Amino acid sequence: MIQRPHAMFAMSAENVPQVFPPEVLQRLRESVDIDPSLVAEDHEDFADPRFKDALARTEILVTGWGCPRLDAAVLDSAPKLRAVLHSAGSVKGLATPELWRRGIAVSSAAVANAVPVAEYTLAMILLAGKDLFAARDRLRTERAFPGWGLVPGIGNYGRRVGVIGASRIGRRVIELLRPFDLRVSLSDPYVDEAGAAALDVPLLPLDDLLRSSDVVTVHAPETPETHHLVGPRELALMPDGAVLINTARGALVDHYALIAELSTGRLSSILDVTDPEPLPADSPLYDLPNAFITPHLAGSQGNEVARLGRSVAEEAERLLSGGRLAYPVDPAALAREA
Repeated sequence: MIQRPHAMFAMSAENVPQVFPPEVLQRLRESVDIDPSLVAEDHEDFADPRFKDALARTEILVTGWGCPRLDAAVLDSAPKLRAVLHSAGSVKGLATPELWRRGIAVSSAAVANAVPVAEYTLAMILLAGKDLFAARDRLRTERAFPGWGLVPGIGNYGRRVGVIGASRIGRRVIELLRPFDLRVSLSDPYVDEAGAAALDVPLLPLDDLLRSSDVVTVHAPETPETHHLVGPRELALMPDGAVLINTARGALVDHYALIAELSTGRLSSILDVTDPEPLPADSPLYDLPNAFITPHLAGSQGNEVARLGRSVAEEAERLLSGGRLAYPVDPAALAREA
């Protein structure tokens, strides 16, 4: 009988059955010996005798939302650890340089988590093109069908969509937009002309993208350089009637400037992330008719989180068959990733 390597969960215990439902957990357990009832949720758990004994035997740590920070003290307690397989997106909250100094492989399910965010973005771009949210509000208010006839100024034929950031999500959005008669452009300081050509989109400076887009969708990471990437000057560049979509991080958009611009009625916005988050109860964004706000649900939710668990199970299979991880985390790129 082949002995499976010992693995351990380090994440919020309540999330384990969601991210690893029975069929996904079974697939993971075909590769590793892991106990779903033993879940380290905070730093103190790693010092608890039963967790400490398990950690000393652990070769693979399966992490997720709520994982404690993996510092030198934790890693000293896991001398056999060779891989951290993260069942969520960013590893910034748990990863330390010690992981790579010790040669421990780190993988992330960020690619899997990008799927629903890109799908949400696609839906919002298409619905915004039909001016759906304003039309819904008018119908609710007037309680009368406006009658048959052409509605000028709406539609998705030839609409110009500007993507800020060729992140995993940004690239997925570009891919999902291909079947539609839209004109898509990209702005990203880390992408050159060859990279844009590979994505089959024109590369524009940010100002030019803002001036020439009917819909602007933000997919850049949150870094010191991208704080308020879209501020009053950038918003002023957007054409009348344009729509700003943000599913990245709230702080990429200056919300005071956005509120001021939305108050004029010149632009519209679709925000799944805000700054602060959640918004205070008295935020004007709740009441502005041209602001559509959702509660940070574009990422994996409900049955979508099982995709993250499956990604981890597949990575475990690759690792233990001697193959390469499909989604390794590059420590050199972490500073400019989400």
